[in-house]
Amino acid sequence: MAALLSDASAMGIRSFVALPLEEGGTVLRLFGERNPDQERTVLTANLAYGVNARQTLFFGVPYRLSYGAGDRLGDISGLYRYTTWQVDNLEGTSRLGLLGGVVVPTDSNRDPGVQAGAVATFFRHRYEWDLDVLWIEGLGDRKDRARYDIAWQYRLIPAEYPDWGIGSEWDLDLELGGRWERGSDTVHQATIGLQSIHKRWVLEGAVVRDLDGPNDTQFILSTRFHF
Repeated sequence: MAALLSDASAMGIRSFVALPLEEGGTVLRLFGERNPDQERTVLTANLAYGVNARQTLFFGVPYRLSYGAGDRLGDISGLYRYTTWQVDNLEGTSRLGLLGGVVVPTDSNRDPGVQAGAVATFFRHRYEWDLDVLWIEGLGDRKDRARYDIAWQYRLIPAEYPDWGIGSEWDLDLELGGRWERGSDTVHQATIGLQSIHKRWVLEGAVVRDLDGPNDTQFILSTRFHF
């Protein structure tokens, strides 16, 4: 049972769609990503809501702070996740979900988009795998985009949970991801991060390095509140 309770707040730092939620559960995440090579900071507010045990809604609104290019409010992303398969036992949990949604412009000069993808989680003892892929079909002049994330998390502390319940934990997060936009090559990225997980809140930080493309380094600081 301890393994299942631990899994309630676990996910890859860049894989928000992997987050499990119970019926009526709500998560607010404030996510900041700084790219010093491009002098750009993106602040994103995410909201997740558990409709029921199998259905979850995700929303995200980014705001870009960019030197020389001007600040800009990004478009609203809305995603629906339906868990098609889930197996829970004393060892952990495995699940597969399908994703679908829309991108709604916040500026009349930009066109909308539709999204589709899938996400899978495999959690056992002290480690967890999260894998997701998402395709964004641009409508009108919006460019098609795609992304993937493969995240592996390992619980550093505690090695074993106490018999009287779960307090807090520290997790190591290693990720491989890719970002693609029509007309450009895919940029693969490696991420290393650390998560401090508590019952009602999570604090996490990471460093992201491009493996090709711009070869930029980015820094992530994020916090989640579970209601």
